[in-house]
Amino acid sequence: MQNRITSLFGIEYPIIQAGMIWASGWRLASAVSNAGGLGLIGAGSMYPQVLREHIQKCQQATDKPFGVNIPMLYPDIEQLMEIIVELGVKIVFTSAGNPRTWTAHLKEQGITVVHVVSSVKFAKKAEEAGVDAIVAEGFEAGGHNGRNETTTLTLIPSVKEHITVPLIAAGGIGTGAAMLAAMVLGADGVQIGSRFVASHEASSHNSFKQLVVEAGEGDTQLTLKELAPVRLLKNKFYQDIQTAYEQGAGIDELKALLGRARAKKGMFEGDMEEGELEIGQVASLIHDILPASQIVENLVNEFEAARNAAANMKI
Repeated sequence: MQNRITSLFGIEYPIIQAGMIWASGWRLASAVSNAGGLGLIGAGSMYPQVLREHIQKCQQATDKPFGVNIPMLYPDIEQLMEIIVELGVKIVFTSAGNPRTWTAHLKEQGITVVHVVSSVKFAKKAEEAGVDAIVAEGFEAGGHNGRNETTTLTLIPSVKEHITVPLIAAGGIGTGAAMLAAMVLGADGVQIGSRFVASHEASSHNSFKQLVVEAGEGDTQLTLKELAPVRLLKNKFYQDIQTAYEQGAGIDELKALLGRARAKKGMFEGDMEEGELEIGQVASLIHDILPASQIVENLVNEFEAARNAAANMKI
């Protein structure tokens, strides 16, 4: 399965495990990398010293390529970048900010840079900033999302028309068949988050993993657009948000309701009522909690089966 993405990262399969807050620590990243994909440590929920520990443990757990995902709105981003350079991390995915801010600096250090976008406009800006690849993430994705609500089915071919660097599809991809579909639309690889949340190695709380497995169609919703659009499972906290909207809550009231550490409370500490539970629409297709290596193997086998079925399709 060799193409521009596998060559860029030095990996076996064009499968990237998303760097999700409270789920993507060194155990998950190293397990995915050891299985032939690209594991990412999610730095968005880590203090600088915690990130240092996760990078060092990941380096001990795998000799395969892995990377770090950093939301550029993170308050201690300068320290995080210093640690990444100091420890010799070779791949960085940036998101939630202007790619011009850090791309040149990272590339000067010999680091491969990928930026996550939700629109053609920002994909073009990322390529102009000099990134090595782009992740285009559709509306189906879990966690923080684009305001335009463009689905992956539309976003991938739209972005493909306007860029020349390798393209990675994200949002609603949790099976090998979906991986094939994304690549037929023009992607060189896929970034998968939600399916890896329901893995043994994910650092998220077991209660959250189980709720993901139990989720059905329509159990997630994009909300809080006034602050930062985020797709959540519908629990008590989500219902409290809806009630606030019905009562005409403004931005300050929504901020007060969200408070601090709400995502940690839910996804990491296991409060399924009051916590913020970020997951994608594809949760309705996730039915078990598996080792990350098995998830990668399943994706590859499903991809090959879907490709063979398509080749034999009679129309």
